[in-house]
Amino acid sequence: MPNKSEIEEFLNNFRAKLDVFSVIFEDRNKNKQALLDLEITPAKRRELLKVIKPENYSSGPNRDENDTRRPNYWEFGMQYNGKEIYIKINMGFQNKPVICISFHIAERPITYPISE
Repeated sequence: MPNKSEIEEFLNNFRAKLDVFSVIFEDRNKNKQALLDLEITPAKRRELLKVIKPENYSSGPNRDENDTRRPNYWEFGMQYNGKEIYIKINMGFQNKPVICISFHIAERPITYPISE
């Protein structure tokens, strides 16, 4: 498991790349449904990616066993409008947008090994 400074480094790099190359949200029904359920816009979802903190960390970096060519992914969670949101992201490929694989209401409680 990475320490708090390693998580912060990942998030800083993620946010910097997000600002330059933007983000691709995977086209999954539960990701689309989350926008409706949470009553948020796609722009607000993007904003929430920018405020993830090390304390939101749950897991990672993890290898994507479904596609080993993809960059490792990281899992985070946060509260929004009284709901726990599950967020799964990776850095994307070189000179390409970051990728948000999952952004939806958590299907089970999320553990947060880093505390403030």
